[in-house]
Amino acid sequence: MKTLQIDFNKVNGVIKPMNAVNNGPVGGGVRGETPFVKNFRDAKIPFARLHDSAFYEPYGGCWSVDVHRIFRDFNADENDPKNYIFEPTDNYLKNIDESGTKIFYRLGAAIEHYYKFGTIPPKDYLKWAKICEHIILHYTEGWANGFHFDIEYWEIWNEPDCRNADGSNPCWQGTPEQFCEFYDLVSKYLKNKFPHLKIGGPAICTVWQEEFIDLFLRKVKENGSVLDFFSYHCYGHTVENFIETVEQANKFLKKYGLFGVETSLNEWNYNKGWIGEIYKESMQTIINLKGSSFVTGVMCAGQGIDISMLMYYDARPGNWSGLAAESDEPKKTFYAIKAFGELASLENSVETDFASDNIYTAVATNGKEGAILVTYFDDEIKSGSKEIKIEFDNAKFADNVKVEYYLIDDKNDLKIVREEIFTANKFASYLNIELYSTYLIKIKGM
Repeated sequence: MKTLQIDFNKVNGVIKPMNAVNNGPVGGGVRGETPFVKNFRDAKIPFARLHDSAFYEPYGGCWSVDVHRIFRDFNADENDPKNYIFEPTDNYLKNIDESGTKIFYRLGAAIEHYYKFGTIPPKDYLKWAKICEHIILHYTEGWANGFHFDIEYWEIWNEPDCRNADGSNPCWQGTPEQFCEFYDLVSKYLKNKFPHLKIGGPAICTVWQEEFIDLFLRKVKENGSVLDFFSYHCYGHTVENFIETVEQANKFLKKYGLFGVETSLNEWNYNKGWIGEIYKESMQTIINLKGSSFVTGVMCAGQGIDISMLMYYDARPGNWSGLAAESDEPKKTFYAIKAFGELASLENSVETDFASDNIYTAVATNGKEGAILVTYFDDEIKSGSKEIKIEFDNAKFADNVKVEYYLIDDKNDLKIVREEIFTANKFASYLNIELYSTYLIKIKGM
């Protein structure tokens, strides 16, 4: 039997935004579709990163988000509002803002597997930066009948190091050296114009391709490029894959004296392979209970390691979404994200054994109540269960405390399945947790 020891007096920081996502909710459409805005609000999703949004028509499709889609003619005057197409992106961002989720804006282009246009390096880096300046002005300072959204994070580009099996790059058609020059100019220009905003990037595809990350961070250090946050991606099929990836990224940040910069692993999901049957298996896992448990495990581990933010890919309905179907009906992973949102609402992290024996845990308190998120994930087996003893200390938030057990499994979508009442300051609870199931345990005063 595994024992978890939880002492609510052992606060060790804050609950980090491990439950952020890529892309936001869809509002009501022309046929009166049920909006997902309320679900986003209920899940307390902290951030939505705008990437690959242009692939989804309800977000505005090919007219939305990407710099080259908003500013269609690069030869036009970047100072003239008439040369910008803002309306589709306006509608999309209003839905995100209405949900209470903050926007994390990726400047650049969606991935281009076939015809290349938006991923070709701009012929004038400075002009591209000025176009971005006006996009920021529109969404944060009201320029061109715009908005005053609280958008703090502005990310320059996406996966400049990405490589297909044939060696081609679907995200950046220049050289790595050209990208470093581009990033240096754009980051400095935007930070000079908006010193109060966070400018960063570059959403590295893989930190295991060491040549690129080493070059990029070395150039950032040599040139004094702005790096308010460093972003990178990871797809894997074990929680340990993600822990190791974070350690790898931090190794290079330490090498160049940049450790301590905010870090955002802002694309991630379950993936066992990119081709053939193993890819199909991965797509099936993403939308089922196993995928939900995996996401819970990664979020719990992320809370315990040196990463500032996780952003699940993808909230956009499609193959990569464990959150929502086209019908807007929530999937299993939505409830995992929602469970972490409940934890995060308590704000303070409590010391715990976050990853041990394939049991992944995160704990929080606000001093008046507490909560535990726990899941059992093992990619190598098909079924089974584990006995867990949870020893609570300093949990007497009132004379009597109620312990509520909310379950995500094949039959339950974060539904309460058990209640207990304790009168002591120190007590124990027992769980028989099935493989891939997740419990959110709430401890409240009565």
